[in-house]
This record gives sequence, C-alpha cells and structure tokens, in this order.
Amino acid sequence: MAEEGKKGFWSRLVSGLSKTRDNIVSGMDSIFHAFSHIDDDFYEELEEVLIMGDLGVQATYNILDDLKAKVKEQHIKEPLDCRELLIESIKEQMDVGESAYEFEERTSVVLVIGVNGVGKTTTIGKLAGKLREQNKKVVLAAADTFRAAAGEQLKEWANRSQAELIGGQEGSDPASVVYDAVAAAKARHADVMLCDTAGRLHNKKNLMEELKKMNRIIYREFPEAFRETLVVLDATTGQNALQQAKEFNDVADITGIVLTKMDGTAKGGIAVAIQAELGIPVKYIGVGEGIEDLQKFDADTFVNALFDLGSREEQQVRNEL
Repeated sequence: MAEEGKKGFWSRLVSGLSKTRDNIVSGMDSIFHAFSHIDDDFYEELEEVLIMGDLGVQATYNILDDLKAKVKEQHIKEPLDCRELLIESIKEQMDVGESAYEFEERTSVVLVIGVNGVGKTTTIGKLAGKLREQNKKVVLAAADTFRAAAGEQLKEWANRSQAELIGGQEGSDPASVVYDAVAAAKARHADVMLCDTAGRLHNKKNLMEELKKMNRIIYREFPEAFRETLVVLDATTGQNALQQAKEFNDVADITGIVLTKMDGTAKGGIAVAIQAELGIPVKYIGVGEGIEDLQKFDADTFVNALFDLGSREEQQVRNEL
C-alpha cells in the first residue's frame, strides 16, 4: 500500500512539476543544444535560465560554481555533457539529510507557522494523519484563535486522523490553548504535539510576542520535548515565498520548510532557492489535497521528477527490449 502511494505521489509530482519543467528544463536543454563549446556566454545563459526559473541568485551561483569546478576537473568539452553534472549539482544543493525528521522519533512539540491561505491548517492535518499511520499518539493544539474557520477545519482533520484536538474558542488567548495542549500531551503520553498558530505577518510585533509567549510555556511546562518549528509556504508565490520565509525566520527559530501547492506552479524552483538562501531545509512538499499528497522532501526524487528522469529511464528500458 505504501509502495502504491509512493508511485502515485511520484506520478503526481512529475505532472505537478510540468510547468516548472517548461520554465527551467526546456530553457536549459535549448542552451545545451545551442552551444558548440563551453565558454562564458554558455554559463551566462545558464545563469539567466536558472534565476528566471526561481532558483534564486545564491543557489544559481552555488550550482554554477560547482558545475564549473566539475567541468574543469573532468576535462569536459561538450555542453551536452554538462547536463548530468548540472542535475547532480542541483541535487547536492538540496540534500536535507536523515536527521531532518528527528522529531518523528522523539517526544516532540512542532509549531507550525505561516500566513493565512498557504495551507497551514491542512498541512497540520496531513502531518497528523502521517504520524497516526506510524501509530504515533498525536495531540493537535488549535492555537490559531484569530481565524474563525481554523478551529473547525482542524477539528475535521483531527477526526479524520484520529488525533486528539485541544481547541480554544475564537478570540481566546493562543498561549492558554498551548498550555492546555501541553498538559494533555503529557497526561496522555503523546508522541507528537502539533500546534497551529495564527499567520499575521503584517503585524510582525504581535506575532513575535505571541510566539515568544507560546515558546516560554512549552519550555517551562515541557522542557524535555524535542522542538521543531515548520513554516508553511505556498510554492505558487515564488520569490514572495522566499521573502515570507526570511521574515518568519526573523521572528522564530525555523527548523524546516513545508512547500504546498507544488502541483501546477511554474515556480517550483523556489524549493532550491529557499534552501540555498536561508540554509533551512525543505522538509515536506505537497502536490494535492489528500494526506498522501504531502510527502517528505527528497532531493533525488524532486530533481528526478523535475527532469522527468524516471520516465526517461523507463523509456530507455523499453527501447532496449
């Protein structure tokens, strides 16, 4: 069943990244074919395609520096021979490592932050579902008491994933919800407490105070808990998502990124940019509405899907038969 889910996710990821592929890969491939040798103009054209594809300035420079070093080292002369090396360099930029998901293996509290409309509450619901599939005990804290529908939405997800919901009334103090949720998580020996928060970036001072207050309560009442702070970003907003990540990083100690709405955006390159610019790993990506549409981020899988390499390998096998 899990294998089927992974295959389904792979095909959705490949089709979801089609606009990003058109935006980046086709531009790159035309450069590889247009140039007869590798020179400064070749690298300049590649730089433009990568930056225009939302990979960001920092990531583009890192990738191209790496590519130039490999070209020199391996004495490569043909532009087309750079394709594999470029793919390799992009993967290296994005590798998050195994320790990125430590919170799943420990008693932990995960704060989830992000502006309204990015799919924050839905992401929490899906994460709860994934953890429940691993037989983890999950407590959800509905600490977004600012947005009327947030509590109701979370309640629906809690029912669906059979997680326990600790909710405050609309307009109640978010910190008191967190206090109650911590007490419940400890009493019920929960594995993971997922905490929804209000996403008001335009009022950064209030948000900062609110998060500080929540953190103080968690550190005081639950000092042994492993801490994780995930920011949820909408991939369709491209460079705006990067800006949001920077601003949230000013007010919270962010440990990971969740990129939603990767399906159908031409700006999927932002996954590379965020990691390179901020040094914060993308930990999950979402390509649809279902629980199985949120998956751990894997650099190899992402880049292979972006370049549609799986399909190519399959085609190669078919051609050889």
